[in-house]
Amino acid sequence: MVSGTALVYDEEMMNYRLLWDDPECAIEVPERLSSSYKRLQDYDLVNRCVLLPVREATEEEITLVHSPEYLDVVKSTQTMDIDELKKTSKKYTAAYFHQNSYRCAKLSLGGTLQLVDAVMSGDAQNGMALIRPPGHHSQRSESNGFCVFNNVAVAAEYAKIKYKVQRILIVDWDVHHGQGIQYIFEDDPSVLYFSWHRYEHGSFWPNLSESDYDFIGKGRGTGFNVNLPWNQIGMGNADYIAAFLHVLLPVAFEFNPELVLVSAGYDSGIGDPEGRMCATPECFSHLTHMLMHLAGGKLCMILEGGYHLRSLSESVSMTVRTLLGDPVPRLSGNMTPCYSVFNQDLLNENLLNSVGKMLPALEKLVNRKTRNCITLSPNASLSAAVAVQQVLRLGSERVLCILIGDVDMKPEITNDGKTMCLTISGDKMLEKTISQFQTFIKWKEGPHEGNSFFYALFRFLLPLAYSYQPDLITLAIESSRSIGTKDIALLTSLLQGLADGAILAIVTEADKDVIEALSNVLVSCASMFFGPYKPPAKECIQSLTQELTVMQTYWSMLQCLAN
Repeated sequence: MVSGTALVYDEEMMNYRLLWDDPECAIEVPERLSSSYKRLQDYDLVNRCVLLPVREATEEEITLVHSPEYLDVVKSTQTMDIDELKKTSKKYTAAYFHQNSYRCAKLSLGGTLQLVDAVMSGDAQNGMALIRPPGHHSQRSESNGFCVFNNVAVAAEYAKIKYKVQRILIVDWDVHHGQGIQYIFEDDPSVLYFSWHRYEHGSFWPNLSESDYDFIGKGRGTGFNVNLPWNQIGMGNADYIAAFLHVLLPVAFEFNPELVLVSAGYDSGIGDPEGRMCATPECFSHLTHMLMHLAGGKLCMILEGGYHLRSLSESVSMTVRTLLGDPVPRLSGNMTPCYSVFNQDLLNENLLNSVGKMLPALEKLVNRKTRNCITLSPNASLSAAVAVQQVLRLGSERVLCILIGDVDMKPEITNDGKTMCLTISGDKMLEKTISQFQTFIKWKEGPHEGNSFFYALFRFLLPLAYSYQPDLITLAIESSRSIGTKDIALLTSLLQGLADGAILAIVTEADKDVIEALSNVLVSCASMFFGPYKPPAKECIQSLTQELTVMQTYWSMLQCLAN
């Protein structure tokens, strides 16, 4: 089984820096790499990774994206004096060259391709490339924004040619728009490019009208370019999570990529002088966790920007922790994006036995002596009602209970916020939302693989769960259900980003497929292919919209609707 997280790093990529006074370029310093790598060492993360040797990219690989004429310009900088380097740099926008720029740019790109090789060949499941210079602004024939060669764009072309990959997702979470990547793939339907970026109605660099939301690609690539421009500063954890849940992930799961490349720019993190945003390092752990559910986990993180050394190094460390499979930390702050009854008459002996076995596991979950638990029961919903009451007695403050199927019993819901119950059912579910802590989804497709439940997951379930921020999650799955096994596995795996991953899954004893799937995502951490999915039926959308209309008055994460 494929396992392990690859790490690309070579201190030689620090052997260039700005040689003259230029305030625009002065923030791009070698210490961006050294501080990030040292922080990984401090947390003993380097020793847990598979270290990959760094090689130079070949000219043939460079010209997969860049023109031979531009390559010649970069090569020529090796023998230039400072005046010549400065003159050549001024031909481009926010760019600078050094006598070692060409060598370091080849190492930066070569290291990226080494990571792609490791992930695509199965030598590693995922990985992080700590490289310099960055790449996402670089265009076919010009340097731009500190970038020399477009590492991620070349990596995408390389993967298509060498590994016959037909669908690649590029996620650019740098605070600047990666116009270089957009230009290269704007007419290419095999690459889905998503970028959020500080825009401020075009007044923020790179000041391009095509960085706005209405640029969606050209020709055959129309619809495969997604821009999410931030028109104000101060965007935080809730905004970034909402953007993923409402905009990126629904599109990405329908696209069903075979490889995910991330232009991982951490200038979108708190404290960065360029971004002036408020996302904490933990947020990048959650974003990484979500992306790990695409492409069977084939995920390559490629460093781009990041100019506050402490914020950068902590965010890189959080990303690598998550790639390694560590528990996803809790998010801090208010999860509000910016907008301008237990029945004790238990007569069934088997049910009593299953509840008796469940109670010790609950205590371990609450006290964080175990990360998660799968328990079997002849009546999952009734066991869940018992479980909710018990974990509240043990001290949990906020318990999220998700019931899937035609249920016999729901937990007692009060208005003190200590419990929230979401029910997902089919024909028999006729109830309506009665409070902000109890809601229902009627999803009537049948438990077929590849149905459209992902739509409800990203548009409703996860935004609601992230708004609530539970201490513990109880998931009860009855045999009579209207969503498939892979849907349940995807829901469960994504929920591990909440409550420190503390999940109690209660499954009926005969549902062996669900037991196996949940064991994969909760116990063995095996990667799964979750797609492809189909668009939802109108009836399902209408049913979901009714619940959204009610619940979004209470929960702000539901108010970020992407049409």
